[in-house]
Amino acid sequence: MKRRVVVTGMGLVSPVGNTVEESFNNLVAGKNGIDFITFYDVTDWKVKIAGEVKNLNFEDFLDKKEVKRNDRVANLALVAAGEAYAQALLEGVEINRKRFGTFIGSGIGGLTTIFEEVKTSVTRGQDRISPFFIPNSIINLIGAKVGIKYQAYGPNLAQVSACSAATNSIGEAFRYIRDGYLEIALAGGAEAPINDIGVGGFSSLKALNFSNDPEVASVPFDSRRSGFVIAEGAGILVLEEYEHAKNRNAPILAEMVGYGTTSDAFHMTSPDNSAKGIEECLRIALEDAKIKPEQMGYINAHGTSTILNDKLETLGIKKAFGDAAYGINISSTKSMTGHALGAAGAIETITVIKSLQTGLIPPTIHLDQPDPECDLNYTPHTFVKRDLEYAMNINIGFGGQNAAIIFKKVNENE
Repeated sequence: MKRRVVVTGMGLVSPVGNTVEESFNNLVAGKNGIDFITFYDVTDWKVKIAGEVKNLNFEDFLDKKEVKRNDRVANLALVAAGEAYAQALLEGVEINRKRFGTFIGSGIGGLTTIFEEVKTSVTRGQDRISPFFIPNSIINLIGAKVGIKYQAYGPNLAQVSACSAATNSIGEAFRYIRDGYLEIALAGGAEAPINDIGVGGFSSLKALNFSNDPEVASVPFDSRRSGFVIAEGAGILVLEEYEHAKNRNAPILAEMVGYGTTSDAFHMTSPDNSAKGIEECLRIALEDAKIKPEQMGYINAHGTSTILNDKLETLGIKKAFGDAAYGINISSTKSMTGHALGAAGAIETITVIKSLQTGLIPPTIHLDQPDPECDLNYTPHTFVKRDLEYAMNINIGFGGQNAAIIFKKVNENE
């Protein structure tokens, strides 16, 4: 018998806030977190804007030596994990740590470390490469560092599935708990790609917006869209078996009820032009949750502000949900945060859960000239208040990765 899985803690660091509450409040208010890059000199670069995390001093949360030794991506994850762990009331609590796992994905991992150490190798020689180069580069070390901090002795499994990495990580943790292998997991994603080669690489792919105007750069579902805005951040959830959470009087924020994932098997970077992979992913998630399309109230869409993604994601939603698609509030909060790649799914999942709790659906800002092929309700300009029972997050990644997860509002009488 499959067990129930609930969310008992959340932590978030994003371009619109350094906590869950700050981020969500700013998303509901339609605050734009995209601005000019400050991490390096962009004078001679084509792309000059990004979604940077702002006003975050890692040493307020982590040991100074730890901060210095880590890549930025791990520090972001550790800050988010700390908020989630505290909210879940796990500090000082006796749990079976052999049944406590970490599932923290990333699209690229320690990219700044890779960039800096390659430069060191070329300019100063191999003997000057930092001994922390490899540990700070590989993606599983993000979750490992979180697991070390919180003594999670269960599996540490990093899902590396491009822009669906965090969503797949949450989904796989869900399955591990539901099927009886774990009681608790820290799950989500982290990304820190805002450096010369991160921005330069996506720029060379012609994947980024080149306008350098923060107010019209990330415009999901708008006919003016021409590429995404790269961003950074981290989001971590505490997933827990329902009875285990109840027995220790943990806060139950939402119930996770469905997960679907597929591969287009079509192209390295482009989604399948029939949207069949997206459609099947959404159908699997709905079937897993045992709900009908008309029960869905809100979808936080992948909505990258690229020509193909927004059109084909829309098509996939319409195919999977049928006529019910037109009754769903959909939004792309990437219009405010930019696209945090492997962390995007965690940032947006936390947004979905906060929407279930509050009934507040963040808008898609800048949606002034809707694309006729994107004809669903994308909640333009301002937030909407709606009583929600179910909400979904969708993410799509290079390589044809598709992932969707569904959450249910908690009944206070349970």
